[in-house]
Parts: sequence; structure tokens; C-alpha cells
Amino acid sequence: MTTAFARNQWYVAAYSQEVGEDLMARTICGEPIVFYRTGDGQAVGLADRCVHRRYPLSLSHRDGDRIVCGYHGFTYEPTGACVYVPGQTRVPRTARVPSYPIVEQDSLVWIWIGDAAKADATRIPRVPYLAAEGWTTVRGMEPLAARYSLLVDNLLDLSHETYLHGGYIGTPEVAETPITTEVDEEAGIVRVSRRMKDAECPPFYAKSTGITGRIDRWQDIEYYPPCLYTLHSRIAPTGVEPGPDGDDSRAAHAEIVYAITPETESSTHDFWMVARDFAVDDEEVSRFLAESNRTVVLQDVVALNALEKVIATEPDGYQELSINIDTGGLAARRILKRLAEAS
Repeated sequence: MTTAFARNQWYVAAYSQEVGEDLMARTICGEPIVFYRTGDGQAVGLADRCVHRRYPLSLSHRDGDRIVCGYHGFTYEPTGACVYVPGQTRVPRTARVPSYPIVEQDSLVWIWIGDAAKADATRIPRVPYLAAEGWTTVRGMEPLAARYSLLVDNLLDLSHETYLHGGYIGTPEVAETPITTEVDEEAGIVRVSRRMKDAECPPFYAKSTGITGRIDRWQDIEYYPPCLYTLHSRIAPTGVEPGPDGDDSRAAHAEIVYAITPETESSTHDFWMVARDFAVDDEEVSRFLAESNRTVVLQDVVALNALEKVIATEPDGYQELSINIDTGGLAARRILKRLAEAS
């Protein structure tokens, strides 16, 4: 079971809307970080610990774009350099806190954890529909008291929807339908697909799309280790197929996105998003999807928190059983292990 996390990687630290003038504390991969936005709109991430007596900078205050430590007044630029030390004119050469590379795109704030010289923004996977015209997104974040690899396992095996999320997104067909799995080892991407024909329409989609009766339901997963998970969900009345020219306007599409960001080795930031191309201006549909998806996420949280307690107390060498539906999750474990060992 994967527990260690890869350090030389990009992780989602926050939603763009979360980072503003106020100082915000968040721990990423075991590192306490303070986030804020400068006057020109740039997001900043600094180590949340003054070099003097380790006081959290997130409990301090701003002076323009600078942070003034609330304990003894050490003052830091957005670069992390200390520019003022009380009681003396000379600022020690080592008076600096680490500054983390930050990239904002698709309404997400990404942070590079590890060697800043290796940060390559082109490696960040794109999810443009989160902020694209013709789409509407609801989102949230729930704290998970479990290792991040358990959430990866959970999301790559959606058969649990039938049993854990019945009455919301789960129907019998999800567990009964075989999957296909593709692993791009070179790119480090895991793809798992489940195509359901003549399936029951779960309340999550029936109430949001207005589709009644049986449906054809597609679940196409793409997981970009270590952080980003996307589920391309297609919902259409049974028998409605994309046109020969690729037009699929008779179907409804939802993009379910998770950013799986380790907080510590046994806790996780569970960012969740639901983007849709139907009923985009319907506030009632947005409220319904936000409430329903949060309920589903909290069901996962309860289950995974319980599982973490079991794993944390089990004897060394315990062997779990894996079956066909675990193919994608096992591939993800393999890639995550490789990334962690390379960091």
C-alpha cells in the first residue's frame, strides 16, 4: 500500500478563489505553507515558519506585499527574502524562507513540492472546462483523515458506487459492467473505462439532466499521477449515440474532477469539482449537484477514514486480495511508487 508521496511533482494547493489578500495556511506533503495574493494579483506560497523562532507567518499580518511576522517583526518579501530584522540594520544572509513555484490555470492553484529548479509548468495536466464558456462548475474540498493512495484506489474502482453511493450515483450496472484499462507507462497516465448500455439512471443525473427512463452511461477515467483525476461522464437516453461527425449534443456531459493532494502521510485534501455542459444557467441544478456530490464525497470520507484506521493497526505483511476491477488502481500504485522513489 503506497504511503510515501512524490516530492518533485505539481499538486493542487487551492482553488483560485481561495487565495486572496488574507494569509491562508495549508499543509502540502507535510510542509506548512502560507498563501496570499500580491497587489498585482500573483499567488504566492511561502514556508509558513519564520526563520527566527518558527512562528507561523499565516498568523502574522501583511504590510503591502510583505509579511510581517507577528512574533518579532521579521519582514519577508514575496520571494521569501527577509528585508527587515528588528533591532539591527544588517539582515543575516540566511534570513530567508523557502518560496514555492506557483502556477494558476483552469481555476486551480498548483504548487511544486521539491526542487524548484526542476519545476516544469508544461507538465501540469489541463482541465479547461472548469473555467470554459458553455460549462458551469460546482466545487468543494473535504479533509480526509486517510493516506492519499486510498482515495486514488477509491476513484479508480467505481464499482463501489453501487454499494456505497446507492440513491445518489450508484446503480447495479456500475458493479456489473466490466471495465477496460489502459496504462501509458511513458506518459504516466492510467485510463479506465466502463460503458453501460440500457442502465438505470441514478438520481444524481435524472434530477439534473431531466432525462427519464433508461440511459446509456459512459464513465471514462483519466488519472494523471500523483494529483489529478478526471472522470468524463456521458449520459444519454438509451440508443442515443454520437453522430458520425462527432456531434453529441443530444447527450449530457459531466466532467468530474478530483485533485488528490497529500496533507501528511495519513491525511489528504480532497478537492472535488463537477463541471457540466447542460442546464448551465440553472442555479437550482447547481445547488442540487453541489449538495449531492458533497454527500457522495462525505460517504467516501467516512469509509476511507475507517479504512485508514484498519490499515494503521494491521500486522506487517497483510496480503489483500485484488481482482479484475483493481487493474487501474494497481497500475496507479505502481506509478506512484516509481514517482516517490525518484523524488
